[in-house]
Amino acid sequence: MKRTLIRLFQEFFRSSSVGGIILFLCVILSLLIANSSSGTAFENLLAVPLGFSVSGVDLSYPVLIWINDGLMAVFFLLVGLEIKRELIEGELASVKKAALPILAALGGVLVPALIYFLFNKNTETAGGWGIPMATDIAFALAVITLLGDRVPASLKIFLAALAIVDDLAAIVVIAVFYSTELHTNYLAYASVTFLGLLIINRMGVKSLVFYLIPGLFIWYFIHHSGIHATIAGVLTALTIPTTPDDTESSLEKLEHVLIKPVHFVIMPVFALANTNIRFESGMVDGLTTPLGFGIIAGLVIGKPLGISLFSWLSVKAGWCVLPEGARWPHMIGLGILGGIGFTMSIFIALLSFPDLPAISAKAKFAVLTGSVLAGLLGYAVLKAVSRKPGFEMEEI
Repeated sequence: MKRTLIRLFQEFFRSSSVGGIILFLCVILSLLIANSSSGTAFENLLAVPLGFSVSGVDLSYPVLIWINDGLMAVFFLLVGLEIKRELIEGELASVKKAALPILAALGGVLVPALIYFLFNKNTETAGGWGIPMATDIAFALAVITLLGDRVPASLKIFLAALAIVDDLAAIVVIAVFYSTELHTNYLAYASVTFLGLLIINRMGVKSLVFYLIPGLFIWYFIHHSGIHATIAGVLTALTIPTTPDDTESSLEKLEHVLIKPVHFVIMPVFALANTNIRFESGMVDGLTTPLGFGIIAGLVIGKPLGISLFSWLSVKAGWCVLPEGARWPHMIGLGILGGIGFTMSIFIALLSFPDLPAISAKAKFAVLTGSVLAGLLGYAVLKAVSRKPGFEMEEI
C-alpha cells in the first residue's frame, strides 16, 4: 500500500507539473485564436449542439456546455477522490496533519473574498466574490516544481493538501451560492441514487462499474436540478470505497486511471475553450475597475495574506507546526503561489456572470493577469529565500 501511495503521489506531481505547462500553452493558443481571424469560427464551433433529446431525456447541449458541465465533472471526480484519499490515509487523515493546511486554506478563502467584496459591494459585479477564492493546483504545483530541490519536499506536500482543501471550499461555494433555481424532483432523484451508492459501499461492493454508471445518472439529475452538474463528480467520488491498509483500493485504481487524462486532456481543453478572450479597447482599463481590482487584489494580496496570517496564528496558538524544513519566508512565497487561481477562478467567473459576457470576459482577463502576477512573484520569492544560507535542501 505504501508503494502504491508513493507511486500515486509521484504521478500526481508529475502530471500536475507537466499538465500545468500544457495548460499554459493552451492558454496562449486560446488567446491567439481568439484574437485572430479564426476567433469567430472557434466561437461558432463551441456553440455547435451535440447530443440528443428524446422521450423527456434532454442531452442536447453546445460543445462549450459539454466541456464545462461534462468534462469538468470528471475533473471534480478526481478532486473528490483526492479529497477522500487524503481524509482517509493522507495529509488530512489526522487532526494534527490536517490542521495547518485546513486553517491556511480557510484564510486563503475568506480574505480574498472579503477584499473582492470591499471593492465591489453595491455594484453589478458584487456576485463575483467567489472568483479570487480558488487555487489552481496544476499551475501552482508546476511553478513550485520548477524550483526543484530548492524548496523543502514538505512544502510541496503542504501546497497539494492546501489546494485540495481549497477545492473543497470552492465546491461548497459553487453548490450553495452559484446554483440556479432548484428543481426538487431531480434533486430527489439524485439524492436517492447517491443513497444507493452509499448502501452498496457499505455492502462491500468494490467493482467500479457499480459506482460510475449510477454516477452518470447523478450527473444527469443534478444537471437538471439547478445545482451545477460538476458536483456530481464529487458526490460519486465520496462513495467509492478505499482502505487504509496495504490493499490497493477501488478509489486508488480509479485515481490512477484519471490522473493523466484530467491533467493532459480535460484541463487543457477547458483552458482552450474558456480563455478565448478577445482583446478589445478598454479591456486593460477594466483591470482598474472594482471588478479588476477585486480579482487581482484578492489573488495577489488576499491569498498570501490569508494563508500566511492564518498559518502564523495557528502556529503561535500551538495548534500546528510548520512543515518540516520550512520557514516563514517559505510560507509567504507559498501563499503567493496560492494566488494562481486560473482554472477554478475562471470557472466561478463563468458561473458568476452567465448573462453578462462583457463582464465575464473582463473577469477572465483579470484572473489571467492576477494568476500570472502571483506565479511570477511566488517563484521569485521562493527562489530568493532558497538562496539564503542555512537552508537545508531536501529531495522529494
